[in-house]
Amino acid sequence: MTQPGFSRAAAAQPSLSRHAADTARLAAPLAIAQLSQMAMGVTDTVLLGSLGPDALAAGGLGANLFFVVVTLLQGVLTSVSVSVAHARGAQAEDRVPHIYWTGLMLSILLAVPAFALLSFARPILLAFGEPRLLAHNVGEYCAMLRWGTPASLIGIGLMRSFLPAIGAAKRLLWVSIGGVGVNAFLNYGLIHGAYGLPKLGFLGSGAATTITVWLTALVLMALLHLRPRYRHFVTATRPEMPLMGELFGIGWPVAITYGVESTLFLATGLMVGLLGESQLAAHQIALNVASVAFMVPLAIGQAANVRVGFWSGAGQPLAARHAGFVAIALGVGFMMLSGVVLIVAPHAIVGLYLHLDDPGNASTVSLAASLLGVAAIFQIVDGMQTVGSGCLRGLKDTRVPMIAAAFGYWGIGFPTGYTLAFHFGLGARGLWWGLAAGLASVALLMTLRFHRLSLRRVPAIPAGQPGADKATGPGLTR
Repeated sequence: MTQPGFSRAAAAQPSLSRHAADTARLAAPLAIAQLSQMAMGVTDTVLLGSLGPDALAAGGLGANLFFVVVTLLQGVLTSVSVSVAHARGAQAEDRVPHIYWTGLMLSILLAVPAFALLSFARPILLAFGEPRLLAHNVGEYCAMLRWGTPASLIGIGLMRSFLPAIGAAKRLLWVSIGGVGVNAFLNYGLIHGAYGLPKLGFLGSGAATTITVWLTALVLMALLHLRPRYRHFVTATRPEMPLMGELFGIGWPVAITYGVESTLFLATGLMVGLLGESQLAAHQIALNVASVAFMVPLAIGQAANVRVGFWSGAGQPLAARHAGFVAIALGVGFMMLSGVVLIVAPHAIVGLYLHLDDPGNASTVSLAASLLGVAAIFQIVDGMQTVGSGCLRGLKDTRVPMIAAAFGYWGIGFPTGYTLAFHFGLGARGLWWGLAAGLASVALLMTLRFHRLSLRRVPAIPAGQPGADKATGPGLTR
């Protein structure tokens, strides 16, 4: 049966334009799903803000801890996507249910350390010298959120990897958009006691997030298990321990890579904080803008993971190479267009966050506009590195990229930023140029790695391998 976005076509070399169209078709719903997840965070922040700064600080910090923990563990589950893509490319769809059930068991096991870590949020914060009241409130908030860790790893981690690989990315899109509305309704109701719901104050936001992620996970699983077109992908079978070891072996370096990158941005934010509130505010504005734009190449990287993995599994290394470089070009192209917007209209963008005519905001506005100019370059290499990383995951290459990321971010990026900021007096701009240098080095290393690895595989399998004419590509049409 042909699945949505997986129409029957020959696996002989598709054109570059076909690669581009298919990658864009697969990436679009993923990008919107990513933006929907960001919208949930914005909703939580806005509604918590109505309770005052103490609730906002506790809820915001608690939510950040939750999402950092689950995001790192979700990195392990990216292995599910490439494994399913390889199996489908190799015309071994009977392996897909084994990958699904093994990935589901892995998700549940990964939830155990996440639950434990969130349970100890209060003593951890006290050990870092945080105020006792803040640590207590954050501990309560995380105690509520910890119950959502299994659902988050299943609904966001596993399903975001599995659904695109079987051609069902649009289902993830619609459920994610619906989740934004459900989260907003529950947040307001549980915080303020509206709609007949109990009034829980700032803990209501944590309860709303927990309920929303569980509903998301259950709806996505229902779509897989109850819809006839997907049911054969999830036929009941036992998880396989050797396969779990393979999935974990592919995925744990991705989680480390996510951690290396996120700690660089965290450290940069802490360094900017030493420079004063005005510079920190400008940093947060520019980073928020860059984060929104980043969702598109992030989705393209996820699509590249699937498409490179499929063609590699199909025994078509040249098609895998073309799929990867077309995806990199799409990511860079989008970020270049986004960068033009940042250069042309920086004050208009900053005006979405601050009143431009308020004299008290003048220095923050000026610095934020300047940082957006750096972000215009920053974004291009950021898009290149995330898509390049996705291409390498499609080849099941994750350990060397992990080392490259650690070297680029902490061997080049952070020292450069620190030196420019504190020894050359560039302040926040210097730290941002350090981020750009780190991302540029990682982008170069990832792209060169993919070039060499994919080129090395091209002559290994002759063109016209038996069975090649029966393969089906994600999003391909004749």
